[in-house]
Amino acid sequence: MAFPGLAQARVHATARGAREDLSLWYDQAAGPWVEALPVGNGRLGAMIFGRVAQERIQLNEDTLFAGGPYDPNNPHALAALPRIRALIDQEKYAQAAELIASSMIGVPQTQMPYGAAGDLLLDFDGMSGAADYRRWLDLDTAIAGTRFSIGKTRYRREVFASVPEQVIAIRLTASGGLLNFDAGYRHPDKASYGGTDYAGDESATSAASVPWDYRETLREQQRPAGLALHDDADNALLIEGRNIAEAGIAAALRYAVRVKVVGDGRIALRDGRIEVRGATAVTLLVAAATSYISFADVGGDPVATVRRQTDAAAARPYARLREAHVRAHQTLFRRLSLRIGPDAADTRPTDRRIALAGKQPDPALAALYVQYGRYLLLSSSRPGSQPANLQGLWNEGTNPPWGGKYTININTQMNYWPAQAANLGECVEPLLRMVEDLALTGAVTARQGYGARGWVAHHNTDLWRATAPIDGPLWGMWPCGGAWLCQALWDHYDYQRDEAWLRRIYPLLKGASLFFIDALVEDPRGRGWVTSPSISPENQHHEGVATCAGPAMDRQIIRDLFGWTQQAHALLQDGDAGFAAELRAKRARLPADRIGAQGQLQEWLEDWDAGAPEQRHRHVSHLYGVYPSEQINVRDTPELIAAAKVTLNTRGDKSTGWATAWRLALWARMGEGERAYGILQGLLGPERTYPNMFDAHPPFQIDGNFGGAAAILEMLVQSWGGEIRLLAALPRAWPDGALHGVRVRGGAELNLEWSQGRLRQLQLRGTPGQKFTVRHGGGRHEIVLDTRGRATLRG
Repeated sequence: MAFPGLAQARVHATARGAREDLSLWYDQAAGPWVEALPVGNGRLGAMIFGRVAQERIQLNEDTLFAGGPYDPNNPHALAALPRIRALIDQEKYAQAAELIASSMIGVPQTQMPYGAAGDLLLDFDGMSGAADYRRWLDLDTAIAGTRFSIGKTRYRREVFASVPEQVIAIRLTASGGLLNFDAGYRHPDKASYGGTDYAGDESATSAASVPWDYRETLREQQRPAGLALHDDADNALLIEGRNIAEAGIAAALRYAVRVKVVGDGRIALRDGRIEVRGATAVTLLVAAATSYISFADVGGDPVATVRRQTDAAAARPYARLREAHVRAHQTLFRRLSLRIGPDAADTRPTDRRIALAGKQPDPALAALYVQYGRYLLLSSSRPGSQPANLQGLWNEGTNPPWGGKYTININTQMNYWPAQAANLGECVEPLLRMVEDLALTGAVTARQGYGARGWVAHHNTDLWRATAPIDGPLWGMWPCGGAWLCQALWDHYDYQRDEAWLRRIYPLLKGASLFFIDALVEDPRGRGWVTSPSISPENQHHEGVATCAGPAMDRQIIRDLFGWTQQAHALLQDGDAGFAAELRAKRARLPADRIGAQGQLQEWLEDWDAGAPEQRHRHVSHLYGVYPSEQINVRDTPELIAAAKVTLNTRGDKSTGWATAWRLALWARMGEGERAYGILQGLLGPERTYPNMFDAHPPFQIDGNFGGAAAILEMLVQSWGGEIRLLAALPRAWPDGALHGVRVRGGAELNLEWSQGRLRQLQLRGTPGQKFTVRHGGGRHEIVLDTRGRATLRG
């Protein structure tokens, strides 16, 4: 049965009338959280379950972390540092690790977790015998929808997170009948993240076992201290609460959630619930905020904020709210389109496509994965919001996996891998502001922990911008997290060529470089400047021991950092000649990458790889130089590329979700399209993708989504070494397609069409007179943009 306005599979027009599938859809309601559909405006998020008798809208607000401002720096660090370095020089790595654990690891040893903002539960009367059910997420409009019929009544729901109004809008309509429901709030609590193994069982990817009358309780008896529900003015429910304490850090944040209802029925507030009776159209407007102002200031007024936001949104008709939301989303989202394979949209529900992804060709699913990644980045990282965390924006409980914070030894960086090529450069702004904060807190850690200038951040941070090493020597004693974050800032400049941005990031680059100028030490065997102490992230070189000096990843990241800083120094004509000389001298004596006895790229300065305990370790840290860096590449360093392949073959193609995505990106960068395609099939399948297309670590981590999206684009267009490479890792399974709006280094974007595995047409847009080198199919082309800033190359 057709319903007016039903969101069918949305499409974009691409070249020559081809069409693009932009919809996730399902024929059952969501059961577990990883089947619900996400909406977000960067700051405020929700998961939509699409249940008939009781809809669950699970809420998140991106500053609702535990604890409050705190100083994590260990007061014994600086005094212990010389002894730790001496033990490393003496190859007494276990003893060095013991001293690190007692003297350098932060206080507390953990950081503050990201929490949920509770659930809005809508309990409906008379909802039995539902038919013609469908729920969807339209990526083009950023609206999640549900529709079904009961008897002669047709019900439709829409949910979106508005950027202009800063609210979640929930629209409920009934055609041929009436809406009768209660709305109540359920406080955030702990959640179970055991996950469900969907692999090998197609039926398990649906929620068919969820009955239409499924209802969850409000847990009235478990309401925490400090939570208050008020019948607010003008048909609104106001919830006030506090965050939680963690690891001895007191709770310092207040939060508020307000639900305001506008509709044509009878609306009443009673006993902490909103009752709606006899309505045909109702809009619920949900705002959430905390008292967070900055990592050092928690004096905000969340109640005033949510009242202002919901009242302002309620003053506008729903049609105008929806129109403004869609316009704000499409302004950015519609910059890029991608079609892989046939023009026709796939007619199967998304969960069934995922269940069969590794068993039959579905090239359009890869294109949908890219656009879903773009949607998630737009939804979890907007100018003014916090950066995307380990789960982006969405989290079900107060105890998310790994704290749901910012793991900056790969995961936060991977979140931003697709930002530039996917034409969403604005999404990097929250990361820039976080790095500006880290430069302040990290200056304290640099001074107190290392006696160094500049700033440093280790392998994790949180809302309070903690920069000390945490967790323990095996994970936390890694000083390059902040330096690696600088790559996303430099990439934004390299892809946009915005001088104002370069001037803003230069102090961050300079400060990160100053730290290493001071903190690097001479290798006792004369091999150059090295970090000490450090680790190769999370990997042991001997059983139970990761502590070392000068691992390959550190050297590669610092080489890049010094290089970016040198370029910025020259472009901005910084007059500090002494600093430039120090940079050049230190960079020149960083130890080069090394090939070990097994022909592998060495992970450590010593050839320990063959004896390392975890031969298939998830991290491939020493391959940073291949991707996302370009130090090791097929054009300039073929011997090192061959060694990197030996390493990857040893590690294997199957790993955790994000690590699978990194392997995919590495093989793509090396031009190995068939190998990359095989890994992608595993990433898209049910072992590594949940039914709602969230990446399965497991459990959910969003970096796999972002890394996978970036890697798919890398298979089609590469931009490194001063060149653009087209279809460099195109697999045989994708003979036809079109990619429009992808960005490349130098501040340009291009449209690309291919057929039967060959380039059909390239259109390049940039600044008049710009010169680009393009490689394709063994050929090399020098292109100069015309007076309109355009050029066309036909295959």
